[in-house]
Amino acid sequence: MVKSLSPDTPSVTLSATAREPTVALPAIGQGSWHMGENRAPRRDEVHALQHGLDLGMTLIDTAEMYADGGAEEIVGEALRGRRDEAFLVSKVYPWNAGRQDAIAACERSLQRLGTDYLDLYLLHWPGSVPLEETLEAFEYLQAQGKIRRYGVSNFDVDDMQSLHAVPGGDACSVNQVLYHLGSRGIEHSLLPWQRDHGLPTMAYCPLAQGGRELKHPEVRAIADAFGVSPAQVLLAWATRPTSDGQRDVIAIPKAVQPAHVEANAAAMRLTLDDASLARLEAAFPAPARKPPLDIV
Repeated sequence: MVKSLSPDTPSVTLSATAREPTVALPAIGQGSWHMGENRAPRRDEVHALQHGLDLGMTLIDTAEMYADGGAEEIVGEALRGRRDEAFLVSKVYPWNAGRQDAIAACERSLQRLGTDYLDLYLLHWPGSVPLEETLEAFEYLQAQGKIRRYGVSNFDVDDMQSLHAVPGGDACSVNQVLYHLGSRGIEHSLLPWQRDHGLPTMAYCPLAQGGRELKHPEVRAIADAFGVSPAQVLLAWATRPTSDGQRDVIAIPKAVQPAHVEANAAAMRLTLDDASLARLEAAFPAPARKPPLDIV
């Protein structure tokens, strides 16, 4: 059972499934893409994830793809003795998503992570394996207690429609896609479809990989006005509440330096006012037509 969030933590709720009750997750979690690649000392990556857990960023995302399983090993080390504090997400390659292959891939991920279950298992992107096969594998893993929930990643609106047409597709818990201030394509069709179906979005690369957004004069001016960093403005924007005051986007930035981890956690409690949101809208308008799904 994942440790409950403190009542004042901004959160996103995953709907109940046939097997699992609703669960509230922090609006900002932790990513692990590029961990395990020797870009930073291993101990620093492990400590960063543990520090994030201490600060309430209990959702940790990884994948078998990241560093060929190396990121899962980092996450597993960080969660040693603390597994019940985290909501753990991993992803399967599309070519490993067949009936038996997905089961075997999940077992390998569990071994690297040093755990006997995942809270959420995602198909990393659409592939050639029929969705029926993948969902059969996911449902088997669910019945065996190996995964609690399942979902997808990098699915556009037509992919989501195809998924929902398959038995078990409506039990999808989340779609993880690229989403940040400079990449707003999902707002045209995909995000509205997911909201209509009560399906939360998980936003990867919410800091735009250190691109022009962080250096933009409007972003910097708003950050200065609030006494925060441009990165915190981007995170607050990505996880902003909808018009009814609810949140349905979870951002999963990666951080290694303690100061960055602390800034990410603090961004959960940053609320941008309407004037600031309008300024960002003017500087980075949403597309008027549906673009192809942006993928990194």
